[in-house]
Amino acid sequence: MIKYSLNCKNCDLTFESWFASSKEYEKLKKKKFLNCHNCNSFEVEKSLMAPSLINKNYKDQKKYDKIKKTISEYQKFIKNNFEYVGNNFAYEARSIHYDNKKKQKGIYGTASKQELKELKEEGIDAQMIPWVEDKSN
Repeated sequence: MIKYSLNCKNCDLTFESWFASSKEYEKLKKKKFLNCHNCNSFEVEKSLMAPSLINKNYKDQKKYDKIKKTISEYQKFIKNNFEYVGNNFAYEARSIHYDNKKKQKGIYGTASKQELKELKEEGIDAQMIPWVEDKSN
């Protein structure tokens, strides 16, 4: 999409309009489909206009970076306050729940969706959170 500032040569009105592309503008101009909405004249021309060069993905990238930063902060908290048990998460969670082991720290690790479902069915509270690998190292 491209936005052009248009000027009517007949009544001197300046207005803006969006087009699918610059070729689309030229096609509509050639077929005399562009007219002034004030005086209905077909003497409409593009005027000079500063382009808008904002990348449409810029906002998406900012949102992604903000989310990634939040997840990284959660990860840092979890690493500092919980014990990593790796792939043994389901086993360790059951051990704590059924054996009433008193752990100084909570646990975190990896578990399949099926294991999490089974833990939930057994009344064991476990949560899945997104995990972002730090690729800066």
